[in-house]
Amino acid sequence: MGTVFWESPFVLDPPPAAVERHGDVDLHVPTGDGRHPAVVIVHGVPGPPEAPDARDWPLYRGYGALLAEAGVLAAIPRLTVASPDDLYTVAARVAATAELLRADPRVDPDRLGLWFFSGAGLLLGDWLRDPPVWLRGVAATYPLLAPLPGWPPVDPRFRPIDALDLPADQGATTASGTASPDDAERPEAASPDGANVDAAHAEGAAGPTLVLTRAGRERPEVAPTIEAFTVVARRRGIPLCVVDVPNGQHGFDALDHTEESRAAVRTAHETLLTLLTAS
Repeated sequence: MGTVFWESPFVLDPPPAAVERHGDVDLHVPTGDGRHPAVVIVHGVPGPPEAPDARDWPLYRGYGALLAEAGVLAAIPRLTVASPDDLYTVAARVAATAELLRADPRVDPDRLGLWFFSGAGLLLGDWLRDPPVWLRGVAATYPLLAPLPGWPPVDPRFRPIDALDLPADQGATTASGTASPDDAERPEAASPDGANVDAAHAEGAAGPTLVLTRAGRERPEVAPTIEAFTVVARRRGIPLCVVDVPNGQHGFDALDHTEESRAAVRTAHETLLTLLTAS
């Protein structure tokens, strides 16, 4: 394994995909004709100042190859955050990357997903508040879901938990539109072995299903943000599929080369694929 995180290999070993670099966006292109579903991979921010372009990290190239192997065109935009004000620019770049994909003739414009990692979780709020009709699913792996203590002031737009603060009559309805307090409290969970994953349970719901991967050995400053978000999401009946990695640390998909880590990545990946391809 590499001596630093950005040199550490991905826990899975998918065959490399063809990669096209279009300015600040890399496209990992699947084989085969026809229109493909697509995913924007939103790498962690802020990155270490001494780190190379995240698009070249084995971790994110691995995710791009994994999606391409499954017939998904994956886009990885280059994102740079040095202060909270940069989040506006990064959010706009993620949205522009999604539109770039939708305009690509190789992409089915009605079947897109977003996959956020680490600090990029702060960008989730926009997509939870007002999801476009073409957004079939969202994944978040060891995400930061609230600004950390001691940070400069951050626009509430970048507090994803605030995006869940829906009116009670909207947040606690089922897909059929009828109130169901029991359903609003029920956790939707996926075990790392992939058993009993019902990713399409939220068809007709107010927003896309969120595939949330939680590391059991999460950083102490990040774990409370994930827990608070999960509690509110379940209370509000937000479509949620949780993948737990009990022995994983933040960055387990590059740092913990275990069967548990591999199973968790596969489960999140397969659940998002189900959302992208559901009729």
